[in-house]
Amino acid sequence: MEYVTKNSKIIFHGKVFKVRIDEVRRPSGGEMRVDVVEHGGAVVLLPLDQENHVWFVDQYRHPIGQRLLELPAGTLDPGEDPEMCAIRECREEIGMSPGNLTHLGGFYLAPGYSTEFIHLYLAQDLSPSPLNQDEDEDIQVVKLNLEQVKERLSQGKFSDSKTVGGLFLAFQHLGISDWK
Repeated sequence: MEYVTKNSKIIFHGKVFKVRIDEVRRPSGGEMRVDVVEHGGAVVLLPLDQENHVWFVDQYRHPIGQRLLELPAGTLDPGEDPEMCAIRECREEIGMSPGNLTHLGGFYLAPGYSTEFIHLYLAQDLSPSPLNQDEDEDIQVVKLNLEQVKERLSQGKFSDSKTVGGLFLAFQHLGISDWK
């Protein structure tokens, strides 16, 4: 026997996500209620320039009431190809277009309650090509050299999960493993 969704009801439909309640029968025969955030997915980028600086965005995040230093990221539009989204978000958030974009994998944001899957890209060969930022964004671009990034990462100074996960996966791809 498998997990079977007996009933599913959308209770909220917002700009970026929906919330649904599922009634699920477990393989044991018991039942459970699961609250699910339906999200269409996102991208996160590690922009790395020719001088080995990683480009971050510093932005206010209202749900936690503070600014965070994060890798650039953005939500996929319905039906949008993740690579096209990555290029658009790189141009919107840091004003640069990647000449070379490498897909490094991806991960679920919070699979205990959300369907959001985040695609990770390494963006290199950056050249100026700005797009207007979204109206609700207040972004400041911050460039850090690899030593600064490694130091902050090893000291736990990044608190955004997509940034921490993205840095670890990108550094593995780049052969950077000396954290201390």
